[in-house]
Amino acid sequence: MGNRRPLIAGNWKMFKTSEEAAATAKEIVRLVLDVKNADVLISPPFTSISLVREIIRESSVLLAAQNLHWEKEGAFTGEISPAMLVSAGCTHVIIGHSERRAYFGETDETVNKKINAAILNNLIPIFCVGESDEDRELNKTFSVLDKQVENGLKGLALTDAADIVLAYEPVWAIGTGKTATGDQAQEVHAYLRGLLEKKYGTSFADSLRILYGGSVKLNNIASLMEMPDIDGALIGGASLDPVTFSKIASFK
Repeated sequence: MGNRRPLIAGNWKMFKTSEEAAATAKEIVRLVLDVKNADVLISPPFTSISLVREIIRESSVLLAAQNLHWEKEGAFTGEISPAMLVSAGCTHVIIGHSERRAYFGETDETVNKKINAAILNNLIPIFCVGESDEDRELNKTFSVLDKQVENGLKGLALTDAADIVLAYEPVWAIGTGKTATGDQAQEVHAYLRGLLEKKYGTSFADSLRILYGGSVKLNNIASLMEMPDIDGALIGGASLDPVTFSKIASFK
């Protein structure tokens, strides 16, 4: 892993009312006090971001939003701007999650706009890429990832891309209970690092954190984290329970 500090990120998706989010955040803050070997991040729904920010303020827990709009402001009913997220206390934002791509029409082009908007507003993008079951069956994994990475980062200079976190989520492993083996995930992570080395050079590729996301659980986090190019995890269901999430953050 070199000098890359692991990042364990919990994506709460469309779960937890404000009260539930506050209670969960309190527990997580308490339980990850001893986690020294990784950064810990949580991503509650928009309605709970400000509330969770107050709870984690004195802790080392980081805060992300699950999406954003690329425009500064305007007549975009139901959307949230980068500046709104910053003022609510976010430092990170998840962009291009497979569920956004599958259900809400997210494209490589909108992902690119969102990444640019996030960086312009000093938000760190957690940029998600990944192939479907069908892509994998047809041996298209690498060509799909090539396109997603190239189009998602189009026009971004090295200085702009410096803080990006990449998240590899094999769509076939999300919420299906199927998980890529450590070796399968490592192969793709190494490939992604190679792609970015070609694009931005060795020192960028060496410092870039690449997270694995796809049915990460207590029983597979340790084997995933042993892999040289896996720098953490983007966790869905297993991040909703504070005890489980804190144990995963310790790679136990």
